[in-house]
Amino acid sequence: MPRLRPGTARTLTYLTLLAVAFFSALPLYYSVVVASRDNAALADVPPPLIPGGNLFANIGRVFDTVPFALALLNSVFVAGSIALSVMFFSTMAGFAFAKLRFRGSKALLLLTVATMMVPTQLGIIPLYMLMVKLEWTGSMYALIVPALINAFGVFFMTQYLSRALPTDLLEAGRVDGCTTWGLFWHVVLPVARPAAAVLGMLTFMSAWNDYFWPLVALTPENPTVQVALSTLAAGYVSDYALSLAGTALGTLPLVLVFALLGKQVIGGIMQGAVKG
Repeated sequence: MPRLRPGTARTLTYLTLLAVAFFSALPLYYSVVVASRDNAALADVPPPLIPGGNLFANIGRVFDTVPFALALLNSVFVAGSIALSVMFFSTMAGFAFAKLRFRGSKALLLLTVATMMVPTQLGIIPLYMLMVKLEWTGSMYALIVPALINAFGVFFMTQYLSRALPTDLLEAGRVDGCTTWGLFWHVVLPVARPAAAVLGMLTFMSAWNDYFWPLVALTPENPTVQVALSTLAAGYVSDYALSLAGTALGTLPLVLVFALLGKQVIGGIMQGAVKG
């Protein structure tokens, strides 16, 4: 098979990346187009491809129809708290499973991973009964506390630290008199930063997009973004412009989180490459 010239290969690479970026951004762009028009414009043939002039009016209707500002605040608080907690505790557990030797570590890790096979829906009823006994129904505690750590985060950080964290580095720290907590704070966390940033992005998006459990645990007067969006889409005739205006607003925090943590991921990778 003939090999491509370096210039041709570079051109094909950029064309492929441009195509992927275009088709990835197209749904978001068209959501903004629909959000800036009214329902009647959606029946036009060909469909509109340029944003209209009703975007801010539709955004105003979103805030008038549902308590969307409260929903955004709730989702930012819940998703941010869960992401930070999962990053921290999963890194701690991953460090313990990957580099500390204690009895039953393999069995505990296997049991932790096995919990990922249990469907979330099976635990909704007992979890709700527990929230009722704790009198947490309708509050943010019901969303945050059960998700403070998850099995995927523990497994992910265990696999990463087992390969990225040299044992010799930990031994050198112990020779210098560093405690286990000191090793975790000064050695493990800097090494785990790229993987923790990825885990934080995934966890934030998962908590932000969660719909079923917030619908069960919260009241309509104190919703998250996904519950508020479902209210916007309710009705005999769906107002797509209204729904997608809310969707566009609800997507902005995810874009910001990706932009912020994406820099951490790239910076950590480049730092590791320079040290290597």
